Amino acid sequence: MSSELIELTVAQATERIRAGEIAGEEYFDAYREAAAGDPFNAFLWTAEEPGEAADGSLSGIPVAVKDIFCTEGVPTTAGSRILEGYRPPYTATAVRRLRDAGARVLGKVNMDEFAMGSSNENSAYGPVLNPWDGGRVPGGSSGGSAAAVAGRLAPCAIGTDTGGSIRQPAALCGIVGMKPTYGAVSRYGMSAFASSLDQCGPLTRDVTDAALLLQALEGRDPCDSTSVGIDGGIELPSRESLEGLRFGVPSELAGEAEGIEPGVREVFERTVGLIEELGGEVSETHLPHAPHGISAYYVLAPAEASANLARYDGVRYGLRVSSEDLTEMYEGTRAQGFGDEVKRRIMLGTYALSSGYYEAYYGRAQRVRTKIAEDFSKAFESFDFVVSPTSPTVAFKLGERTGDPLAMYLSDYCTVPMPLAGIPAISIPAGLAKPDGGGSDGARARDGATRLPVGFQIAGPAFSDSAILDAAYALERAIDFSGQNGGPSA
Repeated sequence: MSSELIELTVAQATERIRAGEIAGEEYFDAYREAAAGDPFNAFLWTAEEPGEAADGSLSGIPVAVKDIFCTEGVPTTAGSRILEGYRPPYTATAVRRLRDAGARVLGKVNMDEFAMGSSNENSAYGPVLNPWDGGRVPGGSSGGSAAAVAGRLAPCAIGTDTGGSIRQPAALCGIVGMKPTYGAVSRYGMSAFASSLDQCGPLTRDVTDAALLLQALEGRDPCDSTSVGIDGGIELPSRESLEGLRFGVPSELAGEAEGIEPGVREVFERTVGLIEELGGEVSETHLPHAPHGISAYYVLAPAEASANLARYDGVRYGLRVSSEDLTEMYEGTRAQGFGDEVKRRIMLGTYALSSGYYEAYYGRAQRVRTKIAEDFSKAFESFDFVVSPTSPTVAFKLGERTGDPLAMYLSDYCTVPMPLAGIPAISIPAGLAKPDGGGSDGARARDGATRLPVGFQIAGPAFSDSAILDAAYALERAIDFSGQNGGPSA
């Protein structure tokens, strides 16, 4: 029975729980049992008891929570040694809203330290493994969330997206991941990386489940002055065709972009053809400043991180390296508590904000950010949506890029422009491709080589979240990704 239960989507499970066909506790126990045997290093903590569930749209649904969200009395480390053993005295608004909708926290899941990474290899608690191939990364920074959902250890999860940290791991693990409009979901109780970019969002098996979670998550929060919610809320998707919708393909993120693997490009082009078959109008568009997105992001995000992470000093909570000298205590605590990537970004950000360099780096990056936002605004005058591959490549091997930060940063080439502009975007699985430059055929290769998931990204104007979900739903049905393959264990 347990194996049958963990194959249910969130929508299917809620329907059966409401009908009395299964008990919420039984459903939770099935996933708790699966999470206990976690072969992917996805979970850092799991609940012992399901607890009471409120009566709501997600009543009885277990949810995996990225370990960046504070949960009262539960270990919250943000994937870092500097917060090892920390138990917050309060709960993040996003988690509280899921609980108010009836969801139960199944566990806290692994992540790149303080959400800084594209492979989940930067966690102080070991890398997460991709359920499709244990020798490859699941993407990051929400790699634990993506692996838990793809590997059938949780029916759904929440993560955070600063430069692609929901969409990129969703693409590499063959699931759905959405970055809502900036301000749609409260950031209160979420350990800050880059406050003007961070946004909470769902990772699920299908688009309907993503909409169900976003329904519960979105909304204004007096504890977060940047949160505004979404007018009218989120509607469940129902569109069957794409007639009347215009899709722009930016050459800078698709056709002319360097580094996109042939198999990824082939799946992308096939999916664009499906859009036309469904009645959508597809034309080329341009985002001329998008190629500068990575450069701008890796000035702006580290600059904000250098300020946000200054609070981790060993004084109030977390790790403390004892010393009779205050400065030595600060230095020892941060030296031992932070990993290499976090230290790298703190130094980058501090340098960019330093006297004499502020305007040359931070000021210029902010102007590039404005230009990227203007490019999207211009594109949306002619198109309803902009589409691109989510990741330039399929999942790469563990350790393959750890010694090359630039190669790692370029993993987010297609996802960074959207958070810089504050707009929503979703990644849906579009097919399978052979790694290392091979083609695609939607199944395992005849020689037995593994075919890995490819993500298709749809972005829209600010607060078009429901419209994006609707379009993604119609396309998801036409792709029928679950029918093309047997899943990660196939």
